Amino acid sequence: MTVRTRFAPSPTGYMHIGNLRTALYAYLFAKSQHGKFVLRIEDTDQKRYVEDATRVIYETLQVANIHHDEGPDVGGDYGPYVQSERKAIYKEYAQKLIDKGAAYYCFCAKTEEEDEENPTANECHCRDLSAEEVRKNLEEGKSYVIRQKVPHEGTTTFNDLVYGEITVENETLDDQILLKSDGMPTYNFANVVDDYLMGITHIIRGSEYLSSNPKYILLYQAFGWEIPAYIHLPLINGKNPDGTVSKLSKRHGAVSFQALVEEGYLPEAIINYIALLGWSPKNEREIFSMDELCEVFSVAGLHKSPAVFDYQKLDWVNGQHIQAMPFDEFSKMAFPYSGVKGTFLEEKWNKIATLMQPRIGKFSEIPEKIKFLYEVAPYDVELYVNKKNKSTLESSVEILQKTIDAVNQIDSWDEETLSEAFAKVAADNNIKYGPLMWPSRIAMSGLLATPGGSTDIMYLIGKEETLKRLKAGMDFIKAQ
Repeated sequence: MTVRTRFAPSPTGYMHIGNLRTALYAYLFAKSQHGKFVLRIEDTDQKRYVEDATRVIYETLQVANIHHDEGPDVGGDYGPYVQSERKAIYKEYAQKLIDKGAAYYCFCAKTEEEDEENPTANECHCRDLSAEEVRKNLEEGKSYVIRQKVPHEGTTTFNDLVYGEITVENETLDDQILLKSDGMPTYNFANVVDDYLMGITHIIRGSEYLSSNPKYILLYQAFGWEIPAYIHLPLINGKNPDGTVSKLSKRHGAVSFQALVEEGYLPEAIINYIALLGWSPKNEREIFSMDELCEVFSVAGLHKSPAVFDYQKLDWVNGQHIQAMPFDEFSKMAFPYSGVKGTFLEEKWNKIATLMQPRIGKFSEIPEKIKFLYEVAPYDVELYVNKKNKSTLESSVEILQKTIDAVNQIDSWDEETLSEAFAKVAADNNIKYGPLMWPSRIAMSGLLATPGGSTDIMYLIGKEETLKRLKAGMDFIKAQ
């Protein structure tokens, strides 16, 4: 048997992290089993349809490196792969259920929205209409929907590969609408028909569908079809300000793939992190490429408990991917986020990039980390006091003067010359390099920690600005 999985998003907007994880797991499972991954667009809810959303789906999957074997844009043997183009198919199969006594015409006046808000719980009197009454209503042109006729008695049981065996009393299930009054199917009907006709062997989706699954099982049984394997995924939660967690939403930060990419996260790092939201490999390893995920992914590693989206952990994972990038690729990708274009720092971007690559969790951090290169913000004079470097306010004035004298003597303003000059100052004055450079780094940045050391900063801001900041720092200390 060839494993066939599917991702069936609705074109209703951006790609939420939860939807992307479903697509990723379906893709990884199919590839780990040398199977096929299918993309199907579920656009039966025309009221929620968002123009251009299908393009967003295609582009997101492409950038995320999740490539479908069949779908609306690449074709396949089981098309059409867009549900609105399969309307006649659903009508045919709904009629088959009516003929089998597993569905019925409902002529009630309530809207489908009301039906969703207030399930009928098998109370609709239309389920007991005689064939003659149904025929008469149809001839009179009365509007109708087609409902599933759920058994009043007994139980329905199914096995989920994550949650195990689940049994539900049939009396708790409602006679859900299968075909709406406009002839379009509901998701609950279309997904069953399509999954069967497209040969889907394993259905991977969120745990929010667990409660609906017994009705899907009853549909499979009514048709006499083989029931696929089910893999329901736990929720993804976000951290609230008070430390509690709740279902991931926009209030927790960026929750779409596109927004995370725009914030400066690498697509491969996002995918790596999302893979870990509800799944664990057999070892403690956390950094994977897509090809490596395809090799190690298994259903046995899926969790039952909800995952928590942690932006700090995402930053760490992204940082690991950034550090592993070839430098030229990093420099090129990071530049648009840096804000240095058109400034005096543009010509020295590669130097800045070498300092940034091992120090950032995402590209969008770069402007904040280098803003001191443009201007020193007000700072506390006590930053000059450092016990480890035996730095005091008095010693800082003396060392800053020596630094100024050394800078004035430098003609060639390059990194090698700067390093050699200050190594000589340290040797001539019997001062270790750290204590020598501490006051100058504070004067030039106003920060306890900077990407790069004093000579790196000097090289980037130039001789004139270096002298200006060193003198300002010395004057600041003397004024106290």
